[in-house]
Amino acid sequence: MELVVEQITTENSVQLKKNNTTDTHSKCPLCTSKKINNLPKFNGAKLASCSECSFVFSERIPTGFELDQFYCKDYEVTSFLSKITIARYNELLDQFEKHRKTNRILDVGSGHGFFLETAKKRGWKVYGSDYAPGCVKLCESKGIEMHSGTMTPDAYYPEMFDVITSFEVLEHVNNPNEELGYLNTFLRKGGIMYVTTPNFNSVLRYKLGEQYDVINYPEHLTYFTQKTLIKVFEKNGFEKQKVRTTGLSLTRYRTSKGKSNQEYVSETSDDEILRHKIEKRWHLRTLKSTTNWGLNLLKVGDSLKGTFIKR
Repeated sequence: MELVVEQITTENSVQLKKNNTTDTHSKCPLCTSKKINNLPKFNGAKLASCSECSFVFSERIPTGFELDQFYCKDYEVTSFLSKITIARYNELLDQFEKHRKTNRILDVGSGHGFFLETAKKRGWKVYGSDYAPGCVKLCESKGIEMHSGTMTPDAYYPEMFDVITSFEVLEHVNNPNEELGYLNTFLRKGGIMYVTTPNFNSVLRYKLGEQYDVINYPEHLTYFTQKTLIKVFEKNGFEKQKVRTTGLSLTRYRTSKGKSNQEYVSETSDDEILRHKIEKRWHLRTLKSTTNWGLNLLKVGDSLKGTFIKR
């Protein structure tokens, strides 16, 4: 049963670090230990695990050519926006209200800008960044101030933002310490960062193994669990406020098994149809809440959702 109704991170694009030569990680991208081992069951995705901190990552660093071939210049992001997703955006923005001081919010990997459009309507000064030129142009047409390309240390001023969000982006980055180091600089002290990323310890990954289509080189390069997500943020000057693991995706399961070719985010996807059914029925909402409670307790939900404060 799909209970991904809280997912609010489905329309975002990616931030990528491009290199033009074939290379591999000689040490863990998180803790820098050289004690790394290949994961034989995930050879197709070239996955390795750190013996020191348990971080899972693609041992191979994709070349610029590989990334260009995969993303075809403009990485495809969904143009579908559900009313339920808008409601989830507003619930999240409600939580951000108490952090308003500069009144500036940054979304890393803005995609079509749906989240920032919602924030703008609530009076936030909105900023975004994206790798895809088409997404940058579209967001700019909506009045969003955009940074184009990968994140750089001079992209924004120090302590410029109250809030930084990153929806389904961190898994695309092969050097998360560098990325989070930049973002920590841009965030004011006491400001918050909200991030979502796939959970490597999800029940679907355990069931499907390498068949799980989240595991996909060179699209996804780093794979987090609750433990390693907290560790990478703490390493880069953040303090955990809350981390949850929720959701099970019927769409993701069926597409991974080759039983469906539906778009992951669309009006007619299994997930979206079920979301609407759950929203209309109190007993299904109760079942969803109970199931997500259990998934979070066992740390096996599909999605990691974390809120971190800059120390």
